[in-house]
Amino acid sequence: MRSKIAKQITKAKKQHRQPGLEYKMKPKPKVTASSHHTLKKLKDKVAIITGGDSGIGHAIALAYAKEGAHIAIIYLNEHKDAKRVQSEVKALGRECLLIAGDIGNEKFCQQAVKKIKKTLKKVDILVNNAAEQHPQDSILKISSKQLIKTFTTNVFSFFYMIKAVLPFLKKGSCIINTSSVTTYKGSDHLIDYSATKGAIVALTRSLSQSLVEKGIRVNGVAPGPIWTPLIPSTFSQSHIKKFGKNVPMKRAGQPEEVAPCYVFLASDDASYMTGQMLHPNGGVIVNS
Repeated sequence: MRSKIAKQITKAKKQHRQPGLEYKMKPKPKVTASSHHTLKKLKDKVAIITGGDSGIGHAIALAYAKEGAHIAIIYLNEHKDAKRVQSEVKALGRECLLIAGDIGNEKFCQQAVKKIKKTLKKVDILVNNAAEQHPQDSILKISSKQLIKTFTTNVFSFFYMIKAVLPFLKKGSCIINTSSVTTYKGSDHLIDYSATKGAIVALTRSLSQSLVEKGIRVNGVAPGPIWTPLIPSTFSQSHIKKFGKNVPMKRAGQPEEVAPCYVFLASDDASYMTGQMLHPNGGVIVNS
């Protein structure tokens, strides 16, 4: 099945807008496995997921809901995708609050978290997952506007969300940050994006030390090439055709193959882990 999907990805069409739209993708990312059995590891927890409308965020939302968590999704403007996730989460018997807006705006982040706290009564888990990327074949082509925009979405928003959520977190709460394999192996055409993802690893490690005495764990996930709306909305048709072929497994991963990392890190199974990164990347060996 996965090899069949991998072949379909090579024929996928480019999207000419960012953020990409999951409902327009063909093949669509696989966000949940029918064989997924749950132990309610996150029963009655409340999780905030940025970029939870599609891709990895979509898969995390469903995995968390299956484990008993209520979900708050913060997204930019992909309303159709977000409403689909909301209906799927509710079908699993969990609440799902949607909040649209720009996480690059600190005031918006503060307002969003206050609304979540008021509606869902608490916050236990923050997943900083939203990101953007804009390929350039030379650093000379990365404008100051692009640089600021990429860092604002990919790094500043993490700080804004953490600052907004922290007053509501208690002992046993956790923060999970999405980085990337590009942190460790680099990318000649995603220089600024890779730099933001490296900053996220440093943030994760430093914040984990800052919050360990409070009993709040901070970890991260550094996915490899995963089939999400960011791919067809970012890369050329020729790049999409070979997407994921350069890893040992010779294929792109699916969001449902990444989501279990987030379940693990949010649950008591990871009670002795903080400041760490997990690497679902198709077999790429990295120095973590």
